[in-house]
Amino acid sequence: MARPLEGLRVLDLSRVLAGPFAGRMLSDLGADVTKLEPPEGDVTRGWGDIRNGISGYYTQQNAGKRAICVDLERPAGREIVHALAANVDIVIENFRPGVMARHGVGWTDLQSVNPRLIMLSISGFGQDGPEASRPAYASVLHAESGFIARQAELDANAPTDPVLSIADMNAGLHGLVAVLAAVVHRERGGEGQHIDLSMLDVMLVTDDYATFTLDEVPLTRGGGEVWDAPGGPVIVTGDFRSIWRDLVRRHGVMDPTPNGASLDEKIRCRRGAVQAWFLSFDDRAALIAALDRSNLAWGDVRSTTAAYQSPTALARNVAAEVDDRGGNVRRVVQSPYRFSAADSGVSGGPAYRGEHNREVLEEWGQLSGEAIDAFEKDGALIAGEKS
Repeated sequence: MARPLEGLRVLDLSRVLAGPFAGRMLSDLGADVTKLEPPEGDVTRGWGDIRNGISGYYTQQNAGKRAICVDLERPAGREIVHALAANVDIVIENFRPGVMARHGVGWTDLQSVNPRLIMLSISGFGQDGPEASRPAYASVLHAESGFIARQAELDANAPTDPVLSIADMNAGLHGLVAVLAAVVHRERGGEGQHIDLSMLDVMLVTDDYATFTLDEVPLTRGGGEVWDAPGGPVIVTGDFRSIWRDLVRRHGVMDPTPNGASLDEKIRCRRGAVQAWFLSFDDRAALIAALDRSNLAWGDVRSTTAAYQSPTALARNVAAEVDDRGGNVRRVVQSPYRFSAADSGVSGGPAYRGEHNREVLEEWGQLSGEAIDAFEKDGALIAGEKS
């Protein structure tokens, strides 16, 4: 079956995670994506397990893309980008605001050579806000958005950053939504679009606890709670009061609260009774059967390694295999899109730095072999290397 975005060309100038993740998803959906890297390559080429000259982190975010290597510090580098941008649909970048323009490849520069171009610019604080020039990684936005402080308050622990780049991944996904909306808009009206995506905006709009702040009411914890249980901890989702009522009604849990107890003591006693109920089962299977009879939503507290071995992950082939460039395969996480009448998924392995210089410049930039030779001699185009 065909892929939904076949025929779209995407020039990915972004680095590390937010932009490359959006590019990887566009590739999985069928777009032809080429990653443009500086002479030193994307910094993630050195992150994780390196096999046959390519790291695991780079593979995960850039599998299926072609790769070219261009030095934007040289004037001829600007010429290369202009030649490519004239014949692509989408450009992705996540430099600090102003960097692209200083190199002559900003929105106004590229729009002048391609009025139908769609450019996605991901930044920490927006393209023209009062803090636009600040460097911003995911951890900075986790702190600035209130996420770290809130988690510390509710957990009664010192503030720490989560082991997950939430701001980057959310920005990549919202960038993907915006790009696809811009494609539809262009097909209706024929004009391109510059998308200004702020990671701070993204963190705040994806915060389902925002209503407590905006309504100026006390914060309460929702979601799941972890309990000790036979075979390891288990998480149960729902308000404690409703869980308590269910366990009393369906499983006969007794309320140990003494008469005249304060509210805090009543809560403490009931929580103790619930914890004792969890630990009262001889094995995990019996506990899970009891939770299922109550129709309570529960989850195993798995390690990340175990998560990829869950029945659902295995059945849905969440870990896909791609060429490791050495005659074997390595695993990457598959994109989650499943269509009834279209195909999707990682389309190939990762590329070496500058591996597709000539074919992309000939195909997209419509440049002659002599012109490409001149760019290489100038140093603006860096010949492909196995790294």
